[in-house]
Amino acid sequence: MSDRDTPEIREVPELRDAPSYKPRGESSAGTVVVIVLLALAAAFLGWRWYQQQQRMHVEPAAPVAAAPNDGPAPAPPPAPELLEPQNPIDAIALPASGLPAVADSDTRVMKALVDLMGSKNVADFLQFEGIIRRSVATVDNLAREQAPASIWPVQPTKQRFTTDGKGGAQTIAASNAARYTPIVQLAESINPAKAAKTYAQLYPLFQKSYEELGYPGRYFNDRLIVVIGHLLQAPEPTGPIAVRLVEVKGNVSSQRPWVRYEYADPQLESLSSGQKIMVRMGPENERRLKASLRGFREQIATGDMAKKKQQQR
Repeated sequence: MSDRDTPEIREVPELRDAPSYKPRGESSAGTVVVIVLLALAAAFLGWRWYQQQQRMHVEPAAPVAAAPNDGPAPAPPPAPELLEPQNPIDAIALPASGLPAVADSDTRVMKALVDLMGSKNVADFLQFEGIIRRSVATVDNLAREQAPASIWPVQPTKQRFTTDGKGGAQTIAASNAARYTPIVQLAESINPAKAAKTYAQLYPLFQKSYEELGYPGRYFNDRLIVVIGHLLQAPEPTGPIAVRLVEVKGNVSSQRPWVRYEYADPQLESLSSGQKIMVRMGPENERRLKASLRGFREQIATGDMAKKKQQQR
């Protein structure tokens, strides 16, 4: 896939003019759909400090860098000329009857997520307004260089990012990883088969939103499977992870220039936004989250299931 064929960072149409967040330390955000939304919320918690402090202007995305020693970057979504999805979602469950239009779907979707996650978790973590469009756009961006925080589908957290050391010798504080444990445990508590069924019943909303994002003739479930596979390739570094503080100047002059943290290791800094988030969680949480992602992927990768059945015959 050539550079000119690489889709640009996707923004939810109705949210393009939403006010940008000013950097203020660390807050939360997360994404994906159903259990994936839940699981990746764990990864995004605490990393919003990184995304919030990006430039106000979003540059076109460069080709996604592969995780070190983990093979090539994920393949692009199916080409528009494909007439059939590679992973038919109706193999899991038929769509629910009487689904509303995407623009009017918030109440219906949140009710389904309450049934899956519980009302307290939904209220604590999720962004109600435009949740389908936010989820679809964020999933699509996770394998790219940037996943703009302004369109993430979860609420900010009050917790802040901390480092050990000073000046140019800072590392991510070991205590940061502990803050992700509760949400990782919540992701582990969700039945992947039930989550996949909920997702399948709501799937027409995700598919319609994906087409509106600029992918006619392509299938969101196929893209979701590719993105999950990409996240599973994230490296699992051991030991303290070095970061550095970088000045970011905006279009408006300020007495205190905006700053952000970046990975000091060029290989880590070259990862996609989603893989950076996976690394950010700490090795133990990353391994546990990958297990949840694998479980959900196995449920929605119906093309893989069909191949296995055919091989068993």
